[in-house]
Amino acid sequence: MSIKVDKFVISIIIVIVLAYFFPEWGIESSQIPIDAISEIGISLIFFFYGLKLNPTQLKAGLKNWKLHLLVQGSTFLMFPLLILLLRPCIQNEAQETIWLAFFFLAALPSTVSSSVVMVAMAKGNVPAAIFNASISGIIGIVLTPLWMGLFVDSIQTDFDFTEIYIKLIVQIILPVILGLLLQRFLGDFARKHSSKLTLFDKSIILLIIYKSFAASFDNNIFSVVSFLDLLFLFIGVVTLFIIVYSLTGFISKKLQLNNEDRITAQFCGTKKSLVHGTVFSKILFGNMATLGIVLLPLMLFHATQILIISVIASKKSR
Repeated sequence: MSIKVDKFVISIIIVIVLAYFFPEWGIESSQIPIDAISEIGISLIFFFYGLKLNPTQLKAGLKNWKLHLLVQGSTFLMFPLLILLLRPCIQNEAQETIWLAFFFLAALPSTVSSSVVMVAMAKGNVPAAIFNASISGIIGIVLTPLWMGLFVDSIQTDFDFTEIYIKLIVQIILPVILGLLLQRFLGDFARKHSSKLTLFDKSIILLIIYKSFAASFDNNIFSVVSFLDLLFLFIGVVTLFIIVYSLTGFISKKLQLNNEDRITAQFCGTKKSLVHGTVFSKILFGNMATLGIVLLPLMLFHATQILIISVIASKKSR
């Protein structure tokens, strides 16, 4: 029996290996403008989405309140409650720090770009994904500090999020609107070359994956703890992902959501924003010596979730 190996999975592995041996290409001081390329690429992806979106389907997607409640409930309730169940198991200060790091991960909002790209690749409900991933960041401004305020003594709330949401509007919302406005002129072209646009989507995803792993390797984020501790953290984030992914799928079936909505619920409801995590960490933890440990589960979850969802999305796209 022959086993067909997914080319995209191979590409992901190659990208991670490249990030390990050549992390300097993806760091901020690199002369290669990966950030600019990925940002332009993401904007183009959403522009093409706008070209292919049906306005009638978009309006219908926004009215899908069951899906929206499931995604936001998974992001801001299911994740934190699962981690809260482990709090009675804490026995010392070190375990308290690790638990707080996982709870910080659980309290974060979803991220827009990779969530929507993965949903589109898997042929899920893209309009609903755009809506849920976008609104998640706004809800997170309120709910994430509230959740963390239960366990962090001092919280500063004077951080300016304006830049983040201006970037969200410029990079995500405006390209989609522009695509919708130009749909009657370029919509047929976009649908005709759908396979090439999918290849473009995957290329941008690989760039994001490289950037994520390159930053981790360059900052020696994986050397902060011992191998056994890292293995424990890795098992923890994978277990957390599997539980939430399975629960959202189970609830989706109980709510009788169609396949497209189920994909959106499981992909968007399991995503956590590395960007928001970095920003919130400055607000909640300041210059704590354990900040690296606090961010480590988020870094591991971010990279692991992208990797697993990329594989699942690639399979579902076929």
